[in-house]
Amino acid sequence: MIDTAPRDLDRESAALVVDGLSKTYADGTQALDALELRIPAGCFFGLLGPNGAGKTTLIGAVAGLVRAAPRRVFVFGRDAVTDPRSRLLVGLAPQEVRLDRFLNARDVLVYHGRYFGMGRLEARRRADELLDVFDLAAKQNTRSNRLSGGMRRRLLIARALMHEPRLVVLDEPTAGVDTEQRHELWRYLRRLHTEGLTVLLTTHYIEEAETLCERVAFISRGRIAAEGVPAELVSRFGGERLEDAYLEVLRT
Repeated sequence: MIDTAPRDLDRESAALVVDGLSKTYADGTQALDALELRIPAGCFFGLLGPNGAGKTTLIGAVAGLVRAAPRRVFVFGRDAVTDPRSRLLVGLAPQEVRLDRFLNARDVLVYHGRYFGMGRLEARRRADELLDVFDLAAKQNTRSNRLSGGMRRRLLIARALMHEPRLVVLDEPTAGVDTEQRHELWRYLRRLHTEGLTVLLTTHYIEEAETLCERVAFISRGRIAAEGVPAELVSRFGGERLEDAYLEVLRT
């Protein structure tokens, strides 16, 4: 059958397009207010905002975990609400570390791959590859609840990458880890980006976004308040660092 539906080349060329997305919960809380966002393919993109700004709701809509209106969220041109194939394009590492305590590190990855339709041999091969990449091979037979905090974070990111998504969403990936572990995770995140993966990072650490991200958006009250290259945002809103620009935007 020939596809005769109109094509939006801008949506297809971008990793993520959010087109006027609003979300109000049953208790009346408006989490998103006609939010607009475009993330180019291959970009390392940072999303910064205070608690309650709408970050978690936006991420949930992108990953298919929050119910949203059709034709508002597009992942590489696919409607994230109506097209189940979009789920295969997104890998999510949530802020809360939730790993099956009864599974060892290797099985966590293999089970995730199988859930996303990978064959047994393919899932095992991919799991071994990621255990190597994230320096977890020596702990592959260790139950997840016995890994250190930094190792659990790395395993969480590895799990998000198991099914080879084109967009990985990292929600506060360094929350609760010490400075040494944070810089170690930065090294892994840079490696992901250099391999061509599109990364959407949410963080409360402004210096983290300034160090890693090519573009940054500030979210406030369910809308994108400002977006651009970190140096441009600093120049536009004044101050010496991205933190100064961030605080200035939140004050307006």
